[in-house]
Amino acid sequence: MNYLYLYLNIGSFLIPFLFSFHPKLQFYKKWRSLFIGIAVMMAFFIPWDVLFTRNGIWGFNDAYITGYKILDLPIEEWLFFICIPYACLFTHYSLQYFFPKGTSGFSFSFSENTTRIVYVVLQSVLIVSLWYFYDRWYTLVNFCYAILLLGLVYNYKRPLLSTFFPTFLVILLPFFFVNGVLTGSWIAEPVVWYDNTENMGLRVGTIPIEDSVYALGMLLTVLVWMQWREERK
Repeated sequence: MNYLYLYLNIGSFLIPFLFSFHPKLQFYKKWRSLFIGIAVMMAFFIPWDVLFTRNGIWGFNDAYITGYKILDLPIEEWLFFICIPYACLFTHYSLQYFFPKGTSGFSFSFSENTTRIVYVVLQSVLIVSLWYFYDRWYTLVNFCYAILLLGLVYNYKRPLLSTFFPTFLVILLPFFFVNGVLTGSWIAEPVVWYDNTENMGLRVGTIPIEDSVYALGMLLTVLVWMQWREERK
């Protein structure tokens, strides 16, 4: 079982990688923009991850990792920040390709009004949650980052949210499966454990509710920088 976390990373990455060369999708042409986005995201999330690991806010079960570490983070955790965004952004662009905005049929895009409603509701939930749980480090840092990022994107790149919100709902399904395994679903012990005194203590199955906001912040950061790079091209 030492390779479970590694296998989850590889399994998440492999099929999107192979289909990146599909003659219609040609996702490989976005690699440069994607990896710039991933690098920027990691510049925020890796220091955060290191500090939380060193302070016991979360940690890793040695039974499920190879044991190789960089800055106290398992090599599998570093791969997580590459493999999962790759798979998720591939999914986002694939859905936009097959169900483009403005088509007469179904599209993975919200109207401006729906986007505004989702944004206001989401920000309200995050702010109210912070009001009650500001003293929990995972909740505080995670929600503050998401509130700031969503605010910036809504004010300066609003059309991006109209496509990101609906595809994120789809992305959550495989993300919850992978994260479910990491947090202990279907296995004897969790791969990643949490100090519940530093989060709200609310879980979807075995997954802390904060993880969904963490995923939103991580993926939206990559997408923003990808779009910026693609527009410059």
